[in-house]
Amino acid sequence: MDLTHFKEGKPHMVDVTEKPATLRTATAEAFVELTEEALAALEGGGVGKGDPLAVAQLAGIMAAKKTADLIPLCHPLPLTGVEVRVALEREKGRVRIEATVRTKAETGVEMEALTACAVAALTVYDMLKAASKGLVISQVRLLHKAGGKSGEWRRGE
Repeated sequence: MDLTHFKEGKPHMVDVTEKPATLRTATAEAFVELTEEALAALEGGGVGKGDPLAVAQLAGIMAAKKTADLIPLCHPLPLTGVEVRVALEREKGRVRIEATVRTKAETGVEMEALTACAVAALTVYDMLKAASKGLVISQVRLLHKAGGKSGEWRRGE
């Protein structure tokens, strides 16, 4: 295959053909800052669509599996594990979402973990928007990644 048509700056998928498949993991998080009205609706069960936290958890898992369909240059990966945790942090007035994704592949799963968190946060917003439009999604960020040539990385706080 002639790859000479690829020029610097032109979109293309990175060729990972020669990279070994290794165990790779990534963990990301996101927050949904709640208003008093949204918090009351969440705690009072006054959300007609169902349990926002449970639905967000499922949405995050589904999103991780569809990341290559959403992010144009991501490789489709055989995910071996996706764990999404969604919890109300009442004292901080927010919902915290954390996703950990695992694979044995030639490239990492950072984008899958970030996508899981972002879509889970959007789902919380969607389910609580009837109570308040003032919700804020914040701090969608990578916490940890391991595996591959670059090894381990952890967010320093």
